[in-house]
Amino acid sequence: MIGYATQRERSAKMPKGPRGEKRPADVIGNAVKVMWIATGDLQEEVDHGNPPKDEAAAALGRRGGKARAQKLSKKRRTEIAIKAARARWRKTDSD
Repeated sequence: MIGYATQRERSAKMPKGPRGEKRPADVIGNAVKVMWIATGDLQEEVDHGNPPKDEAAAALGRRGGKARAQKLSKKRRTEIAIKAARARWRKTDSD
């Protein structure tokens, strides 16, 4: 039949939310789902069971910041902090 998509084609085109949850493909269907979630008529299904990163990679990341801080001198850390503060102030001045 012409014009009918298979289940595989429909599921491949389904948009995903920020955590990979399925959302309606059409605008009106998505708006209705958001309204149901906002009013409490529907509970959004979110899978919090999966860790966002590999545990080994997370451990290395936690260690990296401490190692870098120990390696830098107090003067260099101060320079980095001043540069960051100036960048933040520039950002707020332009807004």
